[in-house]
Formats: sequence, structure tokens, C-alpha cells
Amino acid sequence: MNVVRRQAFTVASNETDGYKHFLQTVRIYKIPLKVIGFGEKWKGGDMNRAGGGYKINLLREALKPYRYDDQKIIMFTDSYDVLYLSNVEKIVNKFLAAKCNILFSAEPWLWPDKSLADQYPPVKEGYQYLNSGGFIGFAASIYELLEKDSISDTYDDQLFYTQLFLNQNIREKLNIKLDSRAEIFLNLYGVHDDIILKPDGDQFVLHNVKFDTYPLVLHGNSLSKFVEFRSVGNYLAERWSAVEGCLQCDEGNLLLKNLPENSYPVVVIAIFIDKPTPFLKEFFDDVFNQTYPKNRVYLFVYNAVAYHQKEVDSVLSSNQDLYKHRFKVISSENGVDTVAARNLAMDYCVQKSCDAFLYVESDAHLDLPNTLYTLVEANKSLIAPMLIKPFRAWSNFWGALDKSGYYRRSFDYMDIVNYRKRSVWNVPYITSCYLVNGTVLKSPELRPNYAYEELDYDMAFCADMRKKGIYMFVDNRQEFGHLTSLDGFDPTKTNPNLYEMSRNKYDWEAAYLHPKYQINFQPNRTHLQPCPDVYWFPIVSSRFCKEFIEIMENFGKWSDGSNNDERLAGGYEAVPTRDIHMNQVGLEQQWLEFLKVYVRPLQEAVFIGYQHDPPRSLMNFVVRYKPSEQPSLRPHHDSSTYTINIALNRPKIDYEGGGCRFLRYNCSVVDMKLGWMLMHPGRLTHFHEGLLVKNGTRYIMISFVDP
Repeated sequence: MNVVRRQAFTVASNETDGYKHFLQTVRIYKIPLKVIGFGEKWKGGDMNRAGGGYKINLLREALKPYRYDDQKIIMFTDSYDVLYLSNVEKIVNKFLAAKCNILFSAEPWLWPDKSLADQYPPVKEGYQYLNSGGFIGFAASIYELLEKDSISDTYDDQLFYTQLFLNQNIREKLNIKLDSRAEIFLNLYGVHDDIILKPDGDQFVLHNVKFDTYPLVLHGNSLSKFVEFRSVGNYLAERWSAVEGCLQCDEGNLLLKNLPENSYPVVVIAIFIDKPTPFLKEFFDDVFNQTYPKNRVYLFVYNAVAYHQKEVDSVLSSNQDLYKHRFKVISSENGVDTVAARNLAMDYCVQKSCDAFLYVESDAHLDLPNTLYTLVEANKSLIAPMLIKPFRAWSNFWGALDKSGYYRRSFDYMDIVNYRKRSVWNVPYITSCYLVNGTVLKSPELRPNYAYEELDYDMAFCADMRKKGIYMFVDNRQEFGHLTSLDGFDPTKTNPNLYEMSRNKYDWEAAYLHPKYQINFQPNRTHLQPCPDVYWFPIVSSRFCKEFIEIMENFGKWSDGSNNDERLAGGYEAVPTRDIHMNQVGLEQQWLEFLKVYVRPLQEAVFIGYQHDPPRSLMNFVVRYKPSEQPSLRPHHDSSTYTINIALNRPKIDYEGGGCRFLRYNCSVVDMKLGWMLMHPGRLTHFHEGLLVKNGTRYIMISFVDP
């Protein structure tokens, strides 16, 4: 049979993301398709409730030229939630093997009139009920079926076909059957447990394991269109390859490199600070470091946190020349709630005739400078860069939803967040950072709604986008950045970022570890020994030192340097110093973690054979030496297996004199480097003293490890 004897039809009134995906599969499998009703006003009512008679009336008119043709094969499918999975030859051969004139797709759920269940003919094996989203047959037979009754445009199309099918005389005369075993059509709702994605070379096919069939047309009917259909659609119809990754991700991309910069799409970057946020300056730095031309960018900043207002004002002031005053600020004093702020941001974008809207919450760090460029170039309705919380399987997207619309882990979630699979993934939920195409914002029918069914604003946004047929994509082809954890951040503390070592390890290390810390672990490295069995390591940054001192001085309750010390179990200190203990400033647990994660590996590298995991320390404190208080410390042994001593400020700049002298070896360390750590044995061998500070103030951090 020649290809001209076959014709596929669909109805579509406008271009949606689902329609674009459908057309991709049409092109891949070279389906001879006619689209009817495109560009015309939809007259079929609300398809989420009932309706669709308009599709029947359009199809009836389109088939008039073929009304007497009993050889031409016609196939009809929906378009917004349908994918072709094979070519015409296979589809036609499956139809001919069914030995009928019209073959309707089938499903296990009866819609829209459940009272008709008893009228259905029994099915020996397979799905029992008719679905109108896909059927195939001879043109003359289909036209005769359509002519059996006239209906309004808003009448339910599935009920129309069902009533005709249940009429035994019509069913037998026109030889109508159901594709009960999903030989051609698979309606996804309610059958997700029946299917698997089966490897086929380096790609995938859809396998109905219940009936051992390989469906050729996939229909995301009912609620399945929002999650399951999009999930399996990530892999089917030559969309993803285990070897090459995403095969169609760049289709429809803008080629920005071919445009002059003054013609780049205009972007509004909308920043939302809803909660106290650690490492906020670093967050802003990542935004401002984006390589996208600044003259094509406007900023909208919403800050609901009074604690951050001074910092926000400072950051914007220092960057006002960069953006030529192209920004709008909603401050904490304005009292604007979170939903209203998001509406104002979208209004601002439309006012500026924006082409794209980059939504960024303050937990989203865009470490990759070309993130915005990449998202704009993708040219999607809605796309997010994948961001993860370092060292955790927590990201800014969900791969699936449970029945209540909340998080459920998808079968491929761990592969995606661990970058074992890279692509642009169609997902049901994104948050924290995403780019919205300007056409979506400017359309009254499509504009996002952050208030929906009493959901939190992020879930409301995604539920609204799903309902409106907007595909949400997440791109993990590059490592775009990371998320910070906001829970537990306490802005009432002095320098609260320093307390974030466990919750936000990635950012903490970047800010507070010494830039040369990792060289401590280079192969064959000879560790510095200023004195016998005394080792010297770069360990913390100058920022750490500065902020650590500020924490102590702001607390201000330095011990008096006497032997009486109520902070200790026995109330007596044999070798007292002017100091503040870590537990006094809420840093004890963080410091014990510091000893375990950053100090212990260094100890094991130099004191070979000694292992104690985790290290124990009852004495962790900052010592202050200055001439007017306590300028030095008499010779003594530490109550420790080994001691660490970190220099928190600079000799010959912040103070003169000072240092540590080991009496047994008559060896002194007098020019301790900022952020470097001395490590030496405690008991027996390393009897030592604190040398005299002549001017200024010297600060050191001490831990007696494994007493």
C-alpha cells in the first residue's frame, strides 16, 4: 500500500509544549499528518471536565473527500498529550492484523459515564473500555461512524464514540474493535505499573509487560499527562541515548553567538530573599558574575528579611554602575507578601518588554557564569538549571509526584542528580531557580499563578503550570551551581555564616578553609617542621580568623586568668590563660566536627600509626595575649595526646613578640602565619611556654585533642 493511501489526522488549535513534542515524533517517524483546527478558536469546551465534540465535527468535515474510500487508512489521535513511537508501516501492519474496519484505543477506566460498564462486550484479555484519544480504520467506515449522529461542539467526544460502540448493530456492521492489548495504542492513565522502559540498543522502547506488547502510540490521558507521560517521554521516540545523552535537547535553540550583543533577549533577573540566608554576598556575586550582557538585563530584588536589608542595599549600591540603575527593589520595610512580590516581579518584566524572566531565590547559587546564557539559548517555555545541595540528594526539582501532589522519587532521580544521566528533563516540579519565556508572562491565559488551591507558592506555581500545559524542564548537562540550606541559620549570632560548617559545608569550605589547605595532601609532600615533631599546616582562611576574633570580642566574657575557673569540671585551672571556650559561643559541636574532618587527616599523615576517630577534646578555646592583661604563659605540658594551635592574627602587624618555645629542644616558633596551625605532642615530650607579647594583641585557637 502506497503512503498516499494512509493519512493521520489530529486537532490542535494552538501551539503548546505538548504539541511541539508531538510534532517532533511526527517528524522522526515521518507520519503523514494533517492538523485540523489550527489557529482557530477552540469550541470544544473544557477538556478537563467533558467536551471535545468539536474534534468530531472537524474530523467529519475533513473526511468528506474520503467518505467512499474503503481502502484509505485513516488514523486519528489527540495532539497535546500524544507521542508516536513508531513508523507508519508498523502501525498499519498492526491494524491489518486486527482484522477490523475501525480499531479504537482502550483503557481500564470507564469515562465519562460509568453506568455504561455493563453494556460493554466482555474482553478475554486486556483493557475493556474505549478511549477516543486514538483510533485507526478505513476512511469510509470512519466517516460512516461519524455520520451516525450529530452533536454539539461541547458534547463529550468519548461519550459519543462509546455510545456508538455499545450499539451492537453499529459495532458489528462497521466491524469495530478495541485495541485491548495495546498493540498500537497505550492510554497511560491507570496502567503505569503495566509498562517499563526497555533498552533497545542505546535507546529505549515502551514495553507493556502485562500483555507483552510494544505500543506504537502513547497517549497521556487524564491525570497521567501531568507526570507519567512526561517522565517516560524523556526517553522515547529517539529523545535520549545511553551513549549520546539527549538527542533533541538543542532543537529550537536560539543561537546567541550569531547575534550582536545589543540584540540579545532582554532578561529580568528577579531575586527573592524570603528567609534569613547564609552566604548571601556569595549568592549576589554569582548573579553579578553571569556572562550575559549587563545592558540586556534588569534586576528586581525582593527582600523580606530586615536583617539582610543593609547588606542588600550595599550590594546594589556597589553594582549600580554595572546595571546603570536598571533595577527595582522591594525592601523589608514595604511589607509586601511573597505572592504579591512575585506578581510585581512579573509585572516589572512585562513593563520592560522582557523576553525572559529569570526567577532566583536566595538559596540558589549560580556558580557557572554562563548559566543565564545557556538557559536563554535553550528557548523553552520554562527551564531550570539543575542545582543540588552538595553531599546530599536534594535538588531543585522533583521527578514524580504522589497522589496528593507532593514529592515522590522517580525511577531515574538518583541518576539525574548524580549526573549519571545528562539531558534536558521534562519534570512535574521545579523551584528555586528557573527561566520563564516572556511569551508565557505576557499571555493572560498562561501567566503563572503563585496562589493556587491554598498550596505553598512554589507548589502552586508548578500545579498551575501543569494545568496550563506548560512543560517544566530541568537541565543537568552542565553543573550549574548548588543550593544552600536555610533551615537553622541564625542571624542573631555574630558572623552567623561561620556556624554553617555542617549545614552548608560547600560554601563554608570555600569561605573559611585556607586556599592552600588541599596542598597538605599532595603526594610525597614534605610537611613543614619548624621544631622536632612540631608540624605546620595551612588550615583556615584570613576571613575565618577575622570573623572568629569578632565572635569572641563581641561575646566579650574573657576569663580573668586566675586558677579558679567555674567553666571546668573541678573549678581549677593549673595553667590559666585569658580565654573564651567554644561552648560559650555555641561553637563546640562545630569545632569537634572541624577536628574530625579537617584536623584528623593531617594528624594521621604526620603522627603515623595513631588513629582516633572521632578525635575527642574537652578544651577548645581562643586565647588572648596582650601586655595589659596576660602577655605570656609559663612553661607547661598540655593535657592532650596532641595539641593544635592556630594563629588568628599577624605577627609584626597586629602584635609584636609572642610565639611558642619548646624547652626540650630550645626551639621557638615566633612568626606564626595567619591561618596556619601548629600541631605537636602534648604530654611528656613537648614542654613549652607562650612567649612574651610586647605590643598589640595576639589571638590563637587552641584544642587539647584526646586528653
